[in-house]
Amino acid sequence: MSEKQVLVTGACGEIGQALVQELSKKGGYRIVTSDMMPLPDSIKHLSAEHVQGDLVYKIKTFYDYDFDIIFHLAASLSSKAEIATEEAHRINVEGTMQLLMLAAYRSEKYGKSVKFLFPSSIAAYGMPTLAAKQNAGAVKEEDFDNPHTMYGCNKLYCEKLGIYYSKFFGQKHLDEKPPVMLDFRAIRFPGLISAFTLPSGGTSDYGPEMLHASAQGKSYACFVRADTKISFMAMPDAIKSLLMIMDAPRECLTANVYNVAAFAITAEEFRQRAVMAFADARISFEPNPRRQGIVDSWPEDVDDSRARHDWNWKPDYDVDRFFEEYFLPEIRKRYGK
Repeated sequence: MSEKQVLVTGACGEIGQALVQELSKKGGYRIVTSDMMPLPDSIKHLSAEHVQGDLVYKIKTFYDYDFDIIFHLAASLSSKAEIATEEAHRINVEGTMQLLMLAAYRSEKYGKSVKFLFPSSIAAYGMPTLAAKQNAGAVKEEDFDNPHTMYGCNKLYCEKLGIYYSKFFGQKHLDEKPPVMLDFRAIRFPGLISAFTLPSGGTSDYGPEMLHASAQGKSYACFVRADTKISFMAMPDAIKSLLMIMDAPRECLTANVYNVAAFAITAEEFRQRAVMAFADARISFEPNPRRQGIVDSWPEDVDDSRARHDWNWKPDYDVDRFFEEYFLPEIRKRYGK
């Protein structure tokens, strides 16, 4: 059996590096990577070809490739997107739309549906008030889809674009045979935490940041309130979910967009874990109004029953296993604790 051709954009990011490694372990794929940066040494040998540069301007080069699967991970994330909104729209929306057009073109022209995997986010939600957030509990995919950030707006719109290109693009008269459409599948991720890469300043990075600081004997001022609560997930579970939805038979999927969840905890619970792990941890809470407002707009937890039913999703790491078996051992190893 010939290898499947896979494109991974944003390959240098936390998700990208982990995904390339797992695809390589899985075998049967020729992996083409794309990013603004050169590939790190950890995955350089796993990529058959790396296309470096601005994706919006590089997409035309991909029309000569015969991709079976596209993982579109490249994005301008929430905090940065709030500062440079036009640039975020260009990267997040224009880049996604051009790649969707490429996939749709190849699907119809060659009669072979290209799978398009898109990591969306809890930023696609927008809770109107803190009381509504606390009362909502775990929200479903169709609830509170009123994002408060540019990043969230970009993600929600790109979900809609993906649905359009997978269901309605090139639609013909009802009596005519419909064209072969691309196969768009999106996952709304919670805050993702990797034990092997440093936090990069993301809006949900306050948890891992306080543990990295504590392991180094440094004080840490958390930029959200102690009672701030959102859903988190270990990076291996994020990669697991992407590979599971990639492999799921199309006929089993009842939607294009799926929540996935693992555990929801407060910033204070992160602090308590840091203190238990590192006795000299010094953590204070000094909320940043802008970043606090972003996190307050995200739900405390999400309902992932659709993913559990349609493609048997289940995380490997609950909160205890996340800390004790995944995150803390690597943090201690990194800093010699």
